[in-house]
Amino acid sequence: MAAISVEPYRAQVEVRWGDSDQLGHVNNAKVVEYMQEGRIKFLQSDEMRHLAIVVRKMDVEFLLPIKYESGPVTVEITAMHVGNTSYTLRHTVLDRNGGVCARGDAVLVGFDMTTERPRPITDGERSVLARHRVAATT
Repeated sequence: MAAISVEPYRAQVEVRWGDSDQLGHVNNAKVVEYMQEGRIKFLQSDEMRHLAIVVRKMDVEFLLPIKYESGPVTVEITAMHVGNTSYTLRHTVLDRNGGVCARGDAVLVGFDMTTERPRPITDGERSVLARHRVAATT
């Protein structure tokens, strides 16, 4: 099966001088923060802004070091899977020259704040995710 990629959501994130370690590389934990910043910007659409979600799982692969001069970085967000109560977002962090520095998948779960239990993904959420979803074809 081949995958056809739709237009990813793109968010620019500044590399802060204090994000670097003694070797001049951005600390891996900060790269995860860049992914979070991009995801928060993505989730600020009207259809999703007031809906609670929680991160259930996140896997990250670090591919190229990021330095202060690598920035600003671009975080591309695509939806990989949409289920009944959860969805998976892929975060790709690119340096200013387009080099892929990191890739991470996060499983997000719709959350009902009253019952503190998973809730179904809404039609509005599905609409936003569909605009940035990677679709499998045969």
